[in-house]
Amino acid sequence: MPKRVDHRERREEIARALWRVVDQRGLARATLREVASEAGVSLGRLQHYFSNRTAMLTFAMDFAAERTAQRVAAGLAGLGQPAHPRDVLRVTLTEMLPLHPDARATSRMSTAYVLEALHDPALHDRARAGLRDGRAGVEGLIRQAIADGYLARDRDPAVETDLLLALTGFGTLLDLHVIEPHDALTAIDEHLDRLFSPR
Repeated sequence: MPKRVDHRERREEIARALWRVVDQRGLARATLREVASEAGVSLGRLQHYFSNRTAMLTFAMDFAAERTAQRVAAGLAGLGQPAHPRDVLRVTLTEMLPLHPDARATSRMSTAYVLEALHDPALHDRARAGLRDGRAGVEGLIRQAIADGYLARDRDPAVETDLLLALTGFGTLLDLHVIEPHDALTAIDEHLDRLFSPR
Protein backbone atom coordinates (compact mmCIF):
# COMPACT_ATOMS: atom_id res chain seq x y z
CA MET A 1 0.00 0.00 0.00
CA PRO A 2 1.57 3.33 -1.01
CA LYS A 3 2.48 5.73 1.77
CA ARG A 4 -0.08 8.51 2.21
CA VAL A 5 1.73 11.85 2.22
CA ASP A 6 0.17 14.43 4.50
CA HIS A 7 -0.89 17.61 2.64
CA ARG A 8 0.77 19.88 5.21
CA GLU A 9 3.94 17.79 5.19
CA ARG A 10 4.22 18.08 1.40
CA ARG A 11 3.68 21.84 1.56
CA GLU A 12 6.45 22.09 4.17
CA GLU A 13 8.80 20.09 1.95
CA ILE A 14 8.12 22.49 -0.92
CA ALA A 15 8.64 25.46 1.41
CA ARG A 16 12.02 24.06 2.45
CA ALA A 17 12.92 23.65 -1.22
CA LEU A 18 12.03 27.30 -1.72
CA TRP A 19 14.23 28.25 1.23
CA ARG A 20 17.14 26.38 -0.39
CA VAL A 21 16.61 28.10 -3.74
CA VAL A 22 16.54 31.51 -2.04
CA ASP A 23 19.56 30.64 0.11
CA GLN A 24 21.70 29.26 -2.69
CA ARG A 25 20.51 31.10 -5.82
CA GLY A 26 18.50 34.13 -4.73
CA LEU A 27 14.87 35.18 -4.84
CA ALA A 28 14.93 35.90 -8.57
CA ARG A 29 15.39 32.16 -9.21
CA ALA A 30 12.52 31.19 -6.92
CA THR A 31 10.06 30.39 -9.70
CA LEU A 32 7.49 27.62 -9.44
CA ARG A 33 9.48 25.57 -11.95
CA GLU A 34 12.79 26.04 -10.13
CA VAL A 35 11.30 25.19 -6.75
CA ALA A 36 9.54 22.14 -8.19
CA SER A 37 12.86 20.90 -9.53
CA GLU A 38 14.55 21.50 -6.17
CA ALA A 39 11.73 19.69 -4.36
CA GLY A 40 11.91 16.74 -6.77
CA VAL A 41 8.32 17.06 -7.93
CA SER A 42 6.70 17.98 -11.22
CA LEU A 43 5.49 21.53 -11.84
CA GLY A 44 1.93 20.21 -12.02
CA ARG A 45 2.33 18.47 -8.67
CA LEU A 46 3.65 21.65 -7.07
CA GLN A 47 0.70 23.60 -8.47
CA HIS A 48 -1.59 21.09 -6.77
CA TYR A 49 -0.32 22.52 -3.47
CA PHE A 50 0.31 26.13 -4.52
CA SER A 51 -1.65 27.71 -7.35
CA ASN A 52 0.84 30.55 -7.83
CA ARG A 53 4.14 31.99 -6.68
CA THR A 54 2.55 34.40 -4.19
CA ALA A 55 0.75 31.55 -2.41
CA MET A 56 3.99 29.58 -2.26
CA LEU A 57 5.97 32.56 -0.91
CA THR A 58 3.31 33.33 1.69
CA PHE A 59 3.22 29.78 3.01
CA ALA A 60 7.03 29.57 3.02
CA MET A 61 7.23 32.79 5.01
CA ASP A 62 4.57 31.67 7.50
CA PHE A 63 6.43 28.37 7.90
CA ALA A 64 9.71 30.24 8.43
CA ALA A 65 8.05 32.30 11.17
CA GLU A 66 6.75 29.11 12.78
CA ARG A 67 10.21 27.54 12.73
CA THR A 68 11.71 30.64 14.34
CA ALA A 69 9.03 30.60 17.04
CA GLN A 70 9.74 26.91 17.67
CA ARG A 71 13.46 27.59 18.05
CA VAL A 72 12.76 30.44 20.46
CA ALA A 73 10.39 28.22 22.46
CA ALA A 74 13.03 25.47 22.63
CA GLY A 75 15.63 27.98 23.79
CA LEU A 76 13.31 29.37 26.45
CA ALA A 77 12.52 25.86 27.69
CA GLY A 78 16.21 25.48 28.53
CA LEU A 79 16.23 28.54 30.78
CA GLY A 80 15.67 28.51 34.50
CA GLN A 81 12.15 29.18 35.74
CA PRO A 82 11.14 31.86 36.09
CA ALA A 83 13.39 33.02 33.27
CA HIS A 84 15.11 36.37 33.62
CA PRO A 85 13.82 38.76 30.92
CA ARG A 86 17.41 39.45 29.81
CA ASP A 87 17.78 35.77 28.93
CA VAL A 88 14.39 35.69 27.21
CA LEU A 89 15.36 38.66 25.04
CA ARG A 90 18.76 37.14 24.22
CA VAL A 91 17.19 33.90 23.01
CA THR A 92 14.60 35.82 21.00
CA LEU A 93 17.19 38.06 19.33
CA THR A 94 19.78 35.39 18.57
CA GLU A 95 17.23 33.04 16.97
CA MET A 96 16.38 35.78 14.47
CA LEU A 97 19.99 35.84 13.24
CA PRO A 98 21.60 33.43 10.72
CA LEU A 99 23.83 31.74 13.29
CA HIS A 100 23.08 28.12 12.30
CA PRO A 101 21.64 26.41 9.19
CA ASP A 102 17.93 26.44 10.10
CA ALA A 103 18.09 30.04 11.32
CA ARG A 104 20.04 31.04 8.23
CA ALA A 105 17.40 29.57 5.95
CA THR A 106 14.52 31.26 7.76
CA SER A 107 16.41 34.56 8.09
CA ARG A 108 17.18 34.69 4.37
CA MET A 109 13.61 33.72 3.52
CA SER A 110 12.37 36.58 5.72
CA THR A 111 14.68 39.05 4.00
CA ALA A 112 13.62 37.86 0.56
CA TYR A 113 9.95 38.05 1.53
CA VAL A 114 10.27 41.65 2.74
CA LEU A 115 12.00 42.64 -0.50
CA GLU A 116 9.25 40.98 -2.52
CA ALA A 117 6.57 42.63 -0.37
CA LEU A 118 7.95 46.08 -1.15
CA HIS A 119 6.75 45.65 -4.74
CA ASP A 120 3.81 43.28 -4.33
CA PRO A 121 0.64 44.77 -2.81
CA ALA A 122 -0.69 41.28 -2.12
CA LEU A 123 2.23 40.60 0.20
CA HIS A 124 2.81 44.09 1.60
CA ASP A 125 0.02 44.23 4.18
CA ARG A 126 0.66 40.68 5.33
CA ALA A 127 4.40 41.28 5.79
CA ARG A 128 3.75 44.56 7.59
CA ALA A 129 1.26 42.92 9.94
CA GLY A 130 3.71 40.12 10.74
CA LEU A 131 6.49 42.55 11.56
CA ARG A 132 4.17 44.67 13.67
CA ASP A 133 3.06 41.59 15.62
CA GLY A 134 6.67 40.59 16.20
CA ARG A 135 7.57 44.06 17.38
CA ALA A 136 4.54 44.11 19.70
CA GLY A 137 5.73 40.85 21.23
CA VAL A 138 9.15 42.29 22.04
CA GLU A 139 7.59 45.47 23.43
CA GLY A 140 5.39 43.30 25.62
CA LEU A 141 8.50 41.68 27.08
CA ILE A 142 10.00 45.10 27.80
CA ARG A 143 6.81 46.38 29.43
CA GLN A 144 6.61 43.27 31.60
CA ALA A 145 10.27 43.66 32.62
CA ILE A 146 9.52 47.23 33.71
CA ALA A 147 6.39 46.15 35.59
CA ASP A 148 8.34 43.40 37.37
CA GLY A 149 11.10 45.80 38.43
CA TYR A 150 13.85 44.43 36.18
CA LEU A 151 14.05 47.74 34.31
CA ALA A 152 13.70 51.29 35.58
CA ARG A 153 10.19 52.72 35.28
CA ASP A 154 11.45 55.71 33.32
CA ARG A 155 12.53 53.49 30.42
CA ASP A 156 10.54 54.14 27.25
CA PRO A 157 9.27 50.70 26.12
CA ALA A 158 8.87 51.77 22.48
CA VAL A 159 12.40 53.17 22.24
CA GLU A 160 13.95 50.17 23.99
CA THR A 161 12.05 47.84 21.66
CA ASP A 162 13.32 49.66 18.57
CA LEU A 163 16.90 49.57 19.87
CA LEU A 164 16.65 45.83 20.49
CA LEU A 165 15.16 45.09 17.09
CA ALA A 166 17.89 47.16 15.45
CA LEU A 167 20.25 44.40 16.59
CA THR A 168 18.55 41.98 14.19
CA GLY A 169 20.15 44.07 11.43
CA PHE A 170 23.26 42.05 12.15
CA GLY A 171 21.76 39.42 9.85
CA THR A 172 22.94 41.27 6.74
CA LEU A 173 26.40 41.89 8.20
CA LEU A 174 26.70 38.20 9.08
CA ASP A 175 25.51 37.00 5.67
CA LEU A 176 28.03 39.22 3.87
CA HIS A 177 30.82 38.29 6.33
CA VAL A 178 31.33 41.88 7.45
CA ILE A 179 31.28 40.61 11.04
CA GLU A 180 31.57 37.17 12.62
CA PRO A 181 28.97 35.48 14.85
CA HIS A 182 31.10 36.23 17.92
CA ASP A 183 30.93 39.94 17.12
CA ALA A 184 27.14 39.93 16.87
CA LEU A 185 26.72 37.96 20.09
CA THR A 186 29.16 40.23 21.93
CA ALA A 187 27.23 43.32 20.82
CA ILE A 188 23.90 41.76 21.84
CA ASP A 189 25.25 40.80 25.27
CA GLU A 190 26.79 44.25 25.76
CA HIS A 191 23.52 45.96 24.89
CA LEU A 192 21.48 43.70 27.17
CA ASP A 193 23.95 44.21 30.02
CA ARG A 194 23.60 47.97 29.64
CA LEU A 195 19.83 47.74 29.40
CA PHE A 196 19.48 45.72 32.58
CA SER A 197 22.22 47.38 34.63
CA PRO A 198 21.10 49.77 37.41
CA ARG A 199 21.22 53.41 36.33
